[in-house]
Amino acid sequence: MNINNTPGNPYPLGATFNGKGVNFAIYAANASKVELCLFKTAQDEVEYAKIEITERTHEIWHTFVPHLKPGQLYGYRIHGTYDPNNGQRFNPNKLLIDPYAKSISGTIEWSDALFGYNLLDEEKDLTFNETDSAPYIPKSVVINPAFDWEDDCSPKYAYHESIIYETHVKGFTMLNPDIPEEIRGTYAAIGHPVTIEYLKKLGITAIELLPVHHFVTDWGLKDKGLTNYWGYNTIGFFAPDVRYSSSGTLGEQVIEFKQMVKELHKAGIEVILDVVYNHTAEGNQLGPTLSFKGIDNEAYYRLVGDDKRYYMDYTGTGNTLNAYMPAVLRLIMDSLRYWITEMHVDGFRFDLAATLARGLHEVDKLGAFFEIIYQDPIISQVKLIAEPWDIGEGGYLVGQFPAGWGEWNGKYRDCVRDYWRGEHSALAEFASRFTGSADLYKDEFRNPTASVNFITAHDGFTLNDLVSYNEKHNEANGEDNSDGESHNRSYNYGTEGETDDEVINNIRKRQKRNFLTTLFLSQGVPMLLAGDEFGRTQGGNNNAYCQDNEISWVNWAAADKDLMEFTSKLIKLRREHPAFCRRRWFRGAPIRGVEDIAWFLPEGDQMSDEHWDTGYAQSLAVFINGRALRTRNKNGEAIIDDGFYMIFNAHTEPVEYKLPTNTYAKTWTKIIDTAKDEVADTEIYNAEDTITVEGRSVIVLHDPVIYNTAE
Repeated sequence: MNINNTPGNPYPLGATFNGKGVNFAIYAANASKVELCLFKTAQDEVEYAKIEITERTHEIWHTFVPHLKPGQLYGYRIHGTYDPNNGQRFNPNKLLIDPYAKSISGTIEWSDALFGYNLLDEEKDLTFNETDSAPYIPKSVVINPAFDWEDDCSPKYAYHESIIYETHVKGFTMLNPDIPEEIRGTYAAIGHPVTIEYLKKLGITAIELLPVHHFVTDWGLKDKGLTNYWGYNTIGFFAPDVRYSSSGTLGEQVIEFKQMVKELHKAGIEVILDVVYNHTAEGNQLGPTLSFKGIDNEAYYRLVGDDKRYYMDYTGTGNTLNAYMPAVLRLIMDSLRYWITEMHVDGFRFDLAATLARGLHEVDKLGAFFEIIYQDPIISQVKLIAEPWDIGEGGYLVGQFPAGWGEWNGKYRDCVRDYWRGEHSALAEFASRFTGSADLYKDEFRNPTASVNFITAHDGFTLNDLVSYNEKHNEANGEDNSDGESHNRSYNYGTEGETDDEVINNIRKRQKRNFLTTLFLSQGVPMLLAGDEFGRTQGGNNNAYCQDNEISWVNWAAADKDLMEFTSKLIKLRREHPAFCRRRWFRGAPIRGVEDIAWFLPEGDQMSDEHWDTGYAQSLAVFINGRALRTRNKNGEAIIDDGFYMIFNAHTEPVEYKLPTNTYAKTWTKIIDTAKDEVADTEIYNAEDTITVEGRSVIVLHDPVIYNTAE
């Protein structure tokens, strides 16, 4: 079928509707010929029109097709040399997803046809597969970008004001009985009043969604009856995944996502996306040809220098996107800007972010990726959070990202887990993690908020399982329990898994309260895994990436309401008191005679240098002076807060603590005691009184007078 077309424009890349037709533009530096294929329905196995694109500007192929409208389905066939040994894998028999597609019509249907080579041939990827893949691959969709955002704007919480809640679109809402069944598991369910009311009651300021970029479920998982539940297998960096749409597959998912963001913003909740720009779903040399591999393999991927048949793999997924190349950097930056400007998201958490910082091989924290972000007036203004590692040499970069970035602090997680399970380790590290990890961030001219603190995340045990299992139980994953982390720093307290033993259950409840109290009263930015606030379990599975079922879904019916209330109280305490949300480092220097922070022994004396390195010591107390914040509010007024005295006891037995002299406070009111379900507000102690701290517990004392020193 002949379709009229004109040269069009090389920018913007992707398919752009302007009211009169659609402009198509695609980067393919080494291609010899590019064909735009049009389809009438998502089920069509053959294109109704094939348009050869003849215009090429700076390695971008482009054309304008008048009269096309939103909802139009399309794909590309790219011609060129098929020479895998030299990194070239062009095969026009493979219909390809547009890397800039804003919407993708469905999920792939696995078939041998999706591979550029003959799967059963001994020569594998050195062979050439002539089967058409169009019947098995979803089509890209032209969207209408129009949307009534009304007066939407980002809540724009500063890092020190933030409470991040990590969750999954489907898993968080699938079992919630208060959400209409027809929208459970979708963007609409996240934006539903029931979800929003819950998040607000809990005190959350930002919801961090596991990947929603359109992704692929691996063939091997599908054969096992499993799926890529987490979504860390991206194929479309601009398209919200179709699986989470309740309204349609031809662009409706874009509108539904925008509506979700708008509703969350109205409630004062930010949206942070977990993004995967380090690799794609096409795998290594034996993987399928879905998009980038067939468009221009050499340009998009890092290949082994002396044998370009193979891929550099810093991610453990088979390939690594080549962010060292300008066209790939542009793709990443264009995607980030799109999600900010068009989808109104408030920030990103970068999966395996060290990969993006790599030059040729080594990690370069001053590399092009960071330089471009710093210079970009849009991307540089949102929250940027790194998972600061990859699996390559030199890829563990906790504490080494540039100023302006937040980092998942894996050292915080490990240290706090070790402390509460009674592992002998120096108190100095626990104190450092509790106060913002100055050893990691201070020398880089960063603030305590560079540390995103977490005890648990999607990858690993839930909080409940952390105190219920010594070993991982991933049998349902079909890998003989060989997958997942084996060193979890967990403890079951006498019985593996669920038990009717009330003694063990009470210890576990107390430990969950200890972890949560430590998390929310630490300096830095706290991140809570969805469901940890009420005891969600995955039955000991610490790698539930493939479990799109009750193992991973949040079970609202089994929620521990007492723990939920306790967590809400902690978050409220944190949000109301700047003393726990410092923007500057502690100095330890006296403020009108009293330090901004001081550490104490059970005898009531301040700790000396020798005490910090005592490996067997498992208890300590800390005074935080709310008058010594050294920061001002938006009106330029000095911020002054109350004083707090916290005692941590990881011993199994009680410890007697003598409170400090009245230099710090004349009286203290107990507001938290993790050894108890409830704390009476009449529990008042005087200076130098002795207080009993039960085994495995935290006590928080409050001085609302700030401290009693003459003005």
